[in-house]
Amino acid sequence: MGHLHIFDMDGTLLTGTTANLEIARHLGTLPELHDLEARFAAGTLDTRGFSTEIHRLWRHLTPDIVAAAYTAATWLTGIADVCADIRARGEHSAVITMSPDFFARHLLALGFDDVIASRFPPMPFTGTLAPDGILTPADKVRIAEQLRARHRLTPDQCTAYGDSMSDAPLFRHLTNTVAVNADHHLADIAALDYRGTDLTEAYTLARTLPTD
Repeated sequence: MGHLHIFDMDGTLLTGTTANLEIARHLGTLPELHDLEARFAAGTLDTRGFSTEIHRLWRHLTPDIVAAAYTAATWLTGIADVCADIRARGEHSAVITMSPDFFARHLLALGFDDVIASRFPPMPFTGTLAPDGILTPADKVRIAEQLRARHRLTPDQCTAYGDSMSDAPLFRHLTNTVAVNADHHLADIAALDYRGTDLTEAYTLARTLPTD
């Protein structure tokens, strides 16, 4: 029987941090990023506006800086083991994140079948950022449905893992959901709540959920 496991990245696979924070640390642009985050929290900047500002702020970003930020970041343990077990069972794994694709696609090396993220032009940024390539929370539902249809699965054959309110639309859409180190807003609507630093533990917990 098939199954699709859908993972968020920031705050879920990445523990206590985000891709943007890790890149900002390496570029020395933390104050500017914190300002953008404050504007986003205040509602004066939406997801696409935020990404437009990031594109402008990090115009000299290089693949080497991104790789260093990815390597230095704090990740849950056991990610590659979980991906390997999913694949061995003939199931499928995907990461859906609103964060930049130039960071998220490094996760493919750990064994995820798909990594879908906000699309940015090649680095360093000389090309124009296309707003329709920037993902929103609602896009997580749309992309999950596309993946589900591709693999011919029912909604009960999908499990989502997330940590924040950006995952709420997907958590409300699916029955099988695991909050990973989440605040109470998401934990309250999740089927299961995991606290810890090992993805294998969250994944083992998810295996207790009923499926068709």
